[in-house]
Amino acid sequence: MPKIAIAQMNATVGDIPGNAAKILDFARRAKALGADVLLTPELMLCGYPPEDLLFRQDFYAACERELDALALALPDLDMIVGYPLLQDGRSFNAASLLRGGRRVATYRKQRLPNYEVFDEERYFDACDEACVVEIKGVRCGINICADVWEAGSADRARDAGAEVLLVLNASPYHIGKRDLRAQVLRERIAATGLPVVYANLVGGQDELVFDGGSFALDAQGEVRCRLPHFEEALEIVEIVDGAPLPGPIAEPASVEGEVYQALVLGVRDYLGKNGFPGAIIGLSGGIDSALTLCVAVDALGADKVRAVMMPSPYTAQMSLDDSREMIRLLGVRYDEIPIEPAMTTFAAMLEKEFAGLPADTTEENLQARIRGMILMALSNKTGSLVLTTGNKSEMAVGYCTLYGDMAGGFAVIKDIAKTLVYRISNWRNTVSYAIPERIITRPPSAELKPGQTDQDSLPPYEVLDAIVEAYMERDVSPKDIIARGYAEADVRRVVRLLKINEYKRRQAPVGIRVTQRGFGKDWRYPITNRYRDPF
Repeated sequence: MPKIAIAQMNATVGDIPGNAAKILDFARRAKALGADVLLTPELMLCGYPPEDLLFRQDFYAACERELDALALALPDLDMIVGYPLLQDGRSFNAASLLRGGRRVATYRKQRLPNYEVFDEERYFDACDEACVVEIKGVRCGINICADVWEAGSADRARDAGAEVLLVLNASPYHIGKRDLRAQVLRERIAATGLPVVYANLVGGQDELVFDGGSFALDAQGEVRCRLPHFEEALEIVEIVDGAPLPGPIAEPASVEGEVYQALVLGVRDYLGKNGFPGAIIGLSGGIDSALTLCVAVDALGADKVRAVMMPSPYTAQMSLDDSREMIRLLGVRYDEIPIEPAMTTFAAMLEKEFAGLPADTTEENLQARIRGMILMALSNKTGSLVLTTGNKSEMAVGYCTLYGDMAGGFAVIKDIAKTLVYRISNWRNTVSYAIPERIITRPPSAELKPGQTDQDSLPPYEVLDAIVEAYMERDVSPKDIIARGYAEADVRRVVRLLKINEYKRRQAPVGIRVTQRGFGKDWRYPITNRYRDPF
């Protein structure tokens, strides 16, 4: 009876030799644990998603060379490894069984997802052939990720004689995805009667985070083994009499906990894989920059994080006090650079041009842009990356300043609604007290003019976030949102702001996706757009 090693690995896109070395390391560890076969994630050899690298023939050739070398270097162990295959002028998302120094069978992905963040029809050709391999007397069918999200591919494997289904995956995280995967796999099990061993990628890749959480389900759909989320892991699943034996079952975190882990992993991998030595964050005394600072410290370590407070004449003393207290709690480098001298200089420079015109958001935006310029100057001088602190609620309605608070290299909480920011911040304080309570309880404010609060010009965040989620994430019509009990004036205002601020979002840094639809790969609204929803 086979012992199947699930290799939950963190790949780096394009680092083909590095990924191969990691695969080989996992193979040796699996062999030492008595495994008969190692199951790797989807496209593990090249990383996922490789995007337009797949238009380069040299990319496929590099994968082929490394795959052949890997086959020869393997210990006495079978391996199913994912890689891109160029064959007879056609491109495939493939997986091969390596045995005895060569490829003995190859499976080509049948279902090519072309929704949400996926764009596989742009790169790959689909196949309709099953692949069943025998491992220690058990016939194992191979599927790749989207193949199990609808009927067809698993059925073909069963019809070809499979007794167990082995699935390679690069399934990115969003809230609720863990339960959705289990539901989908139980549907395939109910239709085919095949138990499933599911290996998922882990790690950050630009805006995507892969959460791992690999598992084995028996023929009744019961979880027999589950690997941890958001970390690399290796686990053995033994198949006896057609069923996976019970193994370790990692308990998932709360929604707030798993989102926080996704943010930490996303920041760690974005900076680490791209070679940035550290992070710089503009601290304001508000909750968004406080949460971003916590994520950065937990991802990188306090020694690689620098916080900069840039007070203006409108900055409240409590903002300074709370920022200083947070720095004491977290132990990062902290600098205060007042911006009033720059404000005075700009006012003098523009006095003639602005003569006779009332002060408005122009002067407020100048403050944000002065801060952005300071942060970017520090970034240029040190090489550290500026992490922006804007949340999804602000990005949705344009309450952010181009070349100001939007200036930076990575938008950590870009897909976190304001109400979720509060929930995650409270959760983080249960791990260790890091965010002073007053930062969480005080009314949010940009502090760009006296007495300013966010709710001066926006609906309450509970209302704003609900409207944004319905319209932007779920494509609910304004009429139906109003029918849910939201004021028509609020719905009209939020939808209008969503549309007219698309030009800003196109210029925002890439940021971590944690919802089913973020302002990134899966949001493609035209900037020039005269369509108006019926109300």
